[in-house]
Amino acid sequence: MPTFKVHPKIVVLDDDPTGSQTVHSCLLLTEWRVETIRNALADHSPIFFILTNTRSMDAGSAAALTREVCRNLKVALTDFNQPVVFVSRSDSTLRGHFPVETDVMNDELGPFDAHFLIPAFFEGGRITDGGVHYVADANGRVRADETEFAKDSVFGYSTSYLPDYVEEKTHHRINSSDVLILPTSMKHASLVDILSGLSKYRCVAVDALSQDDLDVFAQALLETAAAGKRFLFRSGASILTSLAALPAQPFPPEEMHKLSRKSGTAGVVVVGSHVARTTAQLNELLSRDYSVPVEIDVNRLEPPDRDVHFDQPLRVADSLVVEDVLKSISSTLDEGLVPVVYTSRGERAFSSQDMRLRFGVLVSRILVEVVRQLPETTAFLVSKGGITSNDIVQHGLGLAAARSVGQVIAGCTVVRTPHDHRLADLPVVIFPGNVGGQEALATAVERLSRS
Repeated sequence: MPTFKVHPKIVVLDDDPTGSQTVHSCLLLTEWRVETIRNALADHSPIFFILTNTRSMDAGSAAALTREVCRNLKVALTDFNQPVVFVSRSDSTLRGHFPVETDVMNDELGPFDAHFLIPAFFEGGRITDGGVHYVADANGRVRADETEFAKDSVFGYSTSYLPDYVEEKTHHRINSSDVLILPTSMKHASLVDILSGLSKYRCVAVDALSQDDLDVFAQALLETAAAGKRFLFRSGASILTSLAALPAQPFPPEEMHKLSRKSGTAGVVVVGSHVARTTAQLNELLSRDYSVPVEIDVNRLEPPDRDVHFDQPLRVADSLVVEDVLKSISSTLDEGLVPVVYTSRGERAFSSQDMRLRFGVLVSRILVEVVRQLPETTAFLVSKGGITSNDIVQHGLGLAAARSVGQVIAGCTVVRTPHDHRLADLPVVIFPGNVGGQEALATAVERLSRS
């Protein structure tokens, strides 16, 4: 096997834009032209992300888009003389298109010697022990299959024992007994021996109780990958911290206010996520005297009878909703206060999954149009929700690529718009729906506020 003397490049296909929540100073791509990927491969950072947003799609669309990205990646990698580790980054509570996306990546970029399931995300309390994935908080840990996440209408599952989860999701194509579990007790030499012997796309579940566990694993894996073994990951965000091994971020979280636009008066918050944790954080933020609620009542929106696209004009009624929201934002910023734009809580019932998905895109389309027309006096932007953030960064701000600055709170990435953007140097917080305690959203806003 060839020996490489350089750190393998880590290429992450992220099914929503929150996977960079544990790293910094890396590129986030919202489009995947070959030249864009080549530029990212040449970038100084050891890791970059391609934001596919496939978690918002049906399985067929997710597969088609993943295939398109992989084929462009193959072309971009033609003259790239460096080992590469590929990651299919997804939700740390086991939701997402598995094994659809990893199957496509293996078809297009493989064959791989092994693929690893590492859903751990420590900042969010997601750990794996004895092959079982847990969601932990101050009250203890609960098996992921006993949480609201396992009941997801699109990505639900019946077990969080990862070998059984793989068997369930692959419809017995991979049997539970064939999934190897790597415990946290393994030492470097033993890990290298095991990793070096993997072949034929072996499925491996990795236990992880702390970042130290993944540091030990990642060191062995990178050494093995640099020696020529080819690996694919289906993971949460924490393994990326260990694989990238970056120094401290350039701006400490408590100093993020230094990034806010000096021409602005206050920031804007946009909340699309509907999970219970987001609603609790929203209510806490709205209790602060600097925040002003700007509610979009989704029950008053007419469901679309066809697919919604971000480049098509809004219907008249939807345009009036945007106009009202922008008036409220402008007047609130003029008072030096923070407008908090949010969709009404709760979920509407729909007659079909297609109708539900189309309505979700319509709501995002309205939020995107609001962001496209944000006043020049906007000092910063906080986007709450993974899919919401992807649409805002890509379509609302029109960014083909953005560089992460770091995390304003654990698990919440900050990117900035370029100097030539209409809202030049605007710090944008990508805030996942299921991250942080009750005061986390308010803390993010306060750390970006200059006063």
